[in-house]
Formats: sequence, C-alpha cells, structure tokens
Amino acid sequence: MAPKQQPRRQSITVSRGARKRDEDAGTEVGEGTDEWAQSKATVRPPDQLELTDAELKEEFTRILTANNPHAPQNIVRYSFKEGTYKLIGFVNQMAVHYSQVGNLIPKDSDEGRRQHYRDGLMAGSQESAKVIASETELLEEEGPKEAEAEAGSQTDVPAAEAAEKVTEEELITPKQPEERKLTNQFNFSERASQTFNNPLRDRECQMEPPPRANFSATANQWEIYDAYVEELEKQEKTKEKEKTKTPVAKKMGKMAMRKMTSVESQSDDITKVTQAAKIVERMVNQNTYDDIAQDFKYYEDAADEYREQEGTLLPLWKFQNDKAKRLAVTALCWNPKYKDLFAVGHGSYDFVKQSRGMLLFYSMKNPSFPEYIFSSDSGIMCLDIHVDHPYLVVVGHYDGNVAIYNLKKPQSQPAFRSSAKSGKHTDPVWQVKWQKDDMDNNLNFFSVSSDGRIVSWTLVKSELVHTDVIKLKVEGSTKEGQDGLQLHTVGCGTAFDFHKEIDDMFLVGTEEGKIYKCSKSYSSQFLDTYDAHNMAVDAVSWNPYHTKVFMSCSSDWTVKIWDHTIKTPMFIYDLNSAVGDVAWAPYSSTVFAAVTTNGKTHVFDLSINKYEAICNQPVVARKKNKITHVQFNPIHPIIIVGDDRGHVTCLKLSPNLRKMPKEKKGQDVQKGPAVEIAKLDKLLNLNRWAWCNPAHQASSPPKHSASG
Repeated sequence: MAPKQQPRRQSITVSRGARKRDEDAGTEVGEGTDEWAQSKATVRPPDQLELTDAELKEEFTRILTANNPHAPQNIVRYSFKEGTYKLIGFVNQMAVHYSQVGNLIPKDSDEGRRQHYRDGLMAGSQESAKVIASETELLEEEGPKEAEAEAGSQTDVPAAEAAEKVTEEELITPKQPEERKLTNQFNFSERASQTFNNPLRDRECQMEPPPRANFSATANQWEIYDAYVEELEKQEKTKEKEKTKTPVAKKMGKMAMRKMTSVESQSDDITKVTQAAKIVERMVNQNTYDDIAQDFKYYEDAADEYREQEGTLLPLWKFQNDKAKRLAVTALCWNPKYKDLFAVGHGSYDFVKQSRGMLLFYSMKNPSFPEYIFSSDSGIMCLDIHVDHPYLVVVGHYDGNVAIYNLKKPQSQPAFRSSAKSGKHTDPVWQVKWQKDDMDNNLNFFSVSSDGRIVSWTLVKSELVHTDVIKLKVEGSTKEGQDGLQLHTVGCGTAFDFHKEIDDMFLVGTEEGKIYKCSKSYSSQFLDTYDAHNMAVDAVSWNPYHTKVFMSCSSDWTVKIWDHTIKTPMFIYDLNSAVGDVAWAPYSSTVFAAVTTNGKTHVFDLSINKYEAICNQPVVARKKNKITHVQFNPIHPIIIVGDDRGHVTCLKLSPNLRKMPKEKKGQDVQKGPAVEIAKLDKLLNLNRWAWCNPAHQASSPPKHSASG
C-alpha cells in the first residue's frame, strides 16, 4: 500500500504548482481590470420621484391592526329576555387559513417528558436482560471446552484459540438486541385459571338517513312575521283536528281500561281541579244563600203598591275579606263585559295612618270569597276598567303612582307601573279614567291628583309615557314674589269626568270647591269656571243621557245638578251630612243615588219628586261605619255601597225606585234615550222658567233646594 500512495501525493503538488503559475500569469497579463474600473450606472423608472435627503430621512409610521376588514359589523340576534332584536357588539376578528388535527406531542410538554422517560426505562431494561443472557451462554460454552482440553489432545489447541478469539470479538462487539414483544395484560388466556367467555353479540338496525338540505336566505322583519303567522295557523289547524277526532272505541278490554285510568290519574292538571272547585263552590254558595238569591231574582216589595212616592232598599249580600280589614273602600267599578263582576279598591282616607292597599274582584255568584286578589305597598285611591279590554284595570295610588293590572296574568304585581323617572304624581291620585285609543292605537288613560296636574298616560310598547294636559291654577291668587316673579297657587284636583259625546271636553273638581270645564286642546286656560261648593268637590259625573247635564257633590253636605251652559245650579239638595259619592242610574235620566258619612243612602227620582229623595235609608251603623262610595249595576236593579271598614253591601231597589212609564190601553209606550232626554229637558225648562219669573219665585217655594 505504501508505493501506491506516493505518486498520488506528487500529482497533487504538481497540480497546485501549475495552478499557481497560471494565477501569476493571469495577474501579469491584467485580464478583467476593465470591468472593475467601469462605473456602475443606476437604472431608474421614468416616473420615479426625486426626493431630497430630508425627505428621504422622514419616517412614516403606520399602525397595523389585527381586525378583519371583511367581518360584518351589523349582526343582530333575538333577545328572548327583552323580546326585541339586539345588535351584537363583539365580532370575532380571527380568520383561520389552515388547520390540521394531528397527534404530535411537544417534547417540552409534561406528556412528552413522561413518554420519553417511559421509553428510556423500557430500553434500559431490555439491554440489561440481553447482557445477562449473553454471559450465561458464554459460561455454558466454556464448560465443554475445558473438558476437551483435559483430555490431552494437542492437535485441537489452535481451534480452541480460534474459538476464544471469536468469543472475545463477540463480547467486544455485542449483537443488536431483538425487540421483545410485551405481554397483553388483558389477555387472560395466559393465566393459570381460564374461564369461558360467551361471544359478544351486536344488535344493529338499518334505517334510511334523514334528508339533508343546505339553504341560505336573508331574514328581515316581514319574513320573521310571516313565519310566526304560519306557525300560529298550523297550531290552530292541529287544535281543530284534535277536536274533530273520533272518540276512542267503546270495545276495550279490562286491561286497556285500567291503563287508561292510570295514565289519566297521573296526568291530572291542577287547573282542571281549580275550575271544578270553583263550580262546586258557587253551587254550595247558591244553596247556602238560596233565600237571598230568590229575593234578588224574583222578590218585589209588595208594599210599594201602597206607597206612591217612596221606595226601599233590600239588603242582599255583604262582601268582605279578612285581608282587607281596617282598609276603607276607596273605589268601586263594575266590569263592562261581565255584569256580575265588580272591582273594589282598598286604601285609607286617614292621611296620618297610611298603610298598604288591596284590589279585589267579587262576583255576585260567589259572595264568600273574591275571584281575584292583588296587593300593593301603597293604598289604592281610585280605579277604572277598560271598556274594550275588560281584563285591564288601571289604579291610582296614594303615593302618586299609577299602575295597570292584567287579570289574565296570575301574578300579584302590576303589568305596568309608573315611577319617578316616568313622571309620577307627587300627591295622591284621586281619579283615573280610560280614554279612546290614540292615533297609533295605543291604550291611554287620564289621571288627576292633588298636585294640580292632569296627566295623559299612553302605553307605548312596554312603557308608560306621560303628557301633562293641564296644570290647575286658582284664579285670582296670583302674587308677586321677588324680582317681579308671579306666583300662582296650585289648584288641587279631586275628581273629573269626560263628556259622553264630545271627546275633548271634561270637568275637573278641586279642593277649593270650584269646577273647571276644560278641553284637551287648550292646556293654558279653562273653557269655563263654576263656583260650585264651599268645600272640596268629592265627585263630578255627566248624565248618561242628556249631554248638557252634570252632577256634583261635596263635603259641604250638598248635591247640585248643573247645565254646563249656565253657571248657576239647576237643583240643590242639602243632605245634612258630608256627601261621599253620587251616581246616575243607567236606566233613567232622572234617577241618581248619593251616600253620606252618617251611614245613609239617598235615592232621588226627579220625575217623581224634585224637592227631596224618595228613599232615605241607613245602610250601616251610624257610629261605626261611614259610607264612602256607591255604584249602580248596569243591568240588574241593584246598587253596591262601600264603607270605611272594608265592607261592600249589595242592595236591591224596590219597584218605586225604578219606575218606568206606564203602558196605557191602545197606546205603545215609547222607550229609549230620546224619551229620557225629553223627560229631563222638561224638568230643566220648568226650572229655567221659575228662575226667570220673579213673581213665580215669590209665590212658590224654591224648586231648586231639597231642604226648602
């Protein structure tokens, strides 16, 4: 091998020398010097700007954001809590360009470290096992070799030496260990005891895959509305189909009947039980109060045939509830649709001892317990039931709030309630009245309070929006304050009533005893002013038939009947006690009732007697209770009277208190509003003639005063 390497070294040196000579020769000749000596010319595009050094050094900062420019910013979603569509403020700006699911584990993670450690232990245990096995094999091979050597065969010495060399080489370079197959710890066939395992059985079923379809569309308000309408129509069709389904066949086995009864017993609903319990309760009450029910339906006072101009009130039922004890009856109102149902508002007229309030609904079919019960933190001072929606009841509270209760909802809290933010009154609300819907078909009502404000409340979506219609001011009470400011005394409103035909006109009674004729169109001035009473006006009411006549009562013991075109009253009645409330009869234009604080109920019929009441009857004990309110039933000949102890008494009018025109032989008696208007007009004309004729006034007693 030495002679072969020498020429290769020589050849290498020769080549290096030749290369050196060639390089030296190249440098001497000077090839390539022209290329380096030439100047490099820069190539510029024709439209490139030429900037100065200052402009080149100027830095322009640009902020890069991670927002996705293609992400939509006007996504809306439906909020089931608020019932409207809400704009989503947070939009996902991340855009994924590539993603792949793999099973790689980072080396630095805990799981990677544990796996690496486990692999190292396994490899170490295998290597140690191989080393021990190789040592035992060597020892076994050395045993027979030593025996052969002792036999004395000299010829085998080189073979023994060769074997020793082979073993030494094997020890020096060990063979690669073969991978040992691990035992399956879950294979129990390798264990000593074996048990027979039953083969597993698979139960499978085949079915057609459900149909799938991909679609995309834009959803706007109209499409959502149409979808809801279609869903409602489908539900109505399914209900009709369920009703028209044939009943179950009569031929059923005993076992099937038992199953049906067990299922029905499990699916009993509490609503069915309550409905049945109501029916049973009314039946029990009808049996308990059978005598009173017979009196209410069929009994007529026979003594009225011998009394020409007098009538009586027959007590029927007394409605009371333990929860409303020590709370006065502050409001009464009949339901316009269900004529046997009426609402009672409970509060307190004692301003020093103000407490909670209650709203109860009684039915004449069940005098033992109210149909609905609603409680409030503040006393209820007035209420009114909507004509078109008899389940909506608006109430006014002592703390100045107004609220709307929905009888369809069983919860005790009002569906809508005013607050200090929405412009509630600062003094007690004395009267509320529903009005016709506004131009947008929104429900609205009016309220009057002692703070001098007459407020119009409109139910817009789920909020009460208020508008001040008129602020009452006492005329002639303007005072000049500091800096020439004019101070007006606020008039305290106590009652009001809207005209039956002229929607804009209404009357307002005040604590000063004045009655103002107002209009919704004029908020700064009154149409007319009446010096009506010497004390607070407790009630004002338009006649249901005659459009010019209204009635008022006051704590100054008087009831007055007015023609709104004349500033002086047409009739004055002194009842010798503070009058709490008055009400016109729905069946006659000349009949009205009044209640006084001495516990009496007075019923007048102007067509029979213009000077005094045809019925003066004490309804409650004079020393204990005071009557606060009275109301006529729309169709039945009864009135309800409330007192300051929370009791409501139902009274039946005798035939003399509800006389109708007598039918003469051969003549058809005319009935209707025109007859009632003519009857009251005749009385008013007579009274006007008496006032205009001084000679008649001197020769006759005053026809406008009941005490005269």
